[in-house]
This record gives sequence, structure tokens and C-alpha cells, in this order.
Amino acid sequence: MGIFDRFKSHQASRDKAKQASDAAERKVNERTGDKYEGQVDQAQQRIEGQLGMDRDRPDQQQ
Repeated sequence: MGIFDRFKSHQASRDKAKQASDAAERKVNERTGDKYEGQVDQAQQRIEGQLGMDRDRPDQQQ
């Protein structure tokens, strides 16, 4: 496996992890009626940061 193959594999894994994280956030917000949206978003950011998945986020989501 070449270096580019490893990079593509690593990137694909990160993308899947982000998708799973976003899906979990949506599901929690759906189940709580968005009552704890801010806290859920903060928790997601904290977890992603600990996993090295930091990403640029807008200050407020709709």
C-alpha cells in the first residue's frame, strides 16, 4: 500500500467518523426537540477535538 493509498484510506475514515458524529448529533436533537441543541453541539465539538477531528464551525447553527 503506497503513501497515497494510506492517505485516501485515512481521509475516508475521517469522513465516515464525521458523518457518524453529525448523525448522532441530529438524532439527539431530534429526540430532545432541539431543547439541548447548544449543549449537544458543545459536546460534539469537545469529543471531535479529543479525537483529532477539529473542524471549522460557524458560531451559531440555524
